[in-house]
Amino acid sequence: MASTIVSDRGQITIPEEIRDYLKLNAGSKIEFVIDEQGEVKIIPLKFSVEDLSGILHYPGIEKATIEDMENAVQEAAIDWS
Repeated sequence: MASTIVSDRGQITIPEEIRDYLKLNAGSKIEFVIDEQGEVKIIPLKFSVEDLSGILHYPGIEKATIEDMENAVQEAAIDWS
């Protein structure tokens, strides 16, 4: 599905089918992410971290749990201080 409307300010029109699928409404926030293959992903910013875990999956790497992420942040904070 393509969207051909790009304004002078770089704004795009997201087709209704995609908005419905992503459950986007007026004022919804989205994130644009470029993955390692150079593909652009649109991620609605209304999901929890658990929902986003593994979205940029790399083969051979297991999904991190929330506990794993919290531990990694704590360890990094200790190493940094």
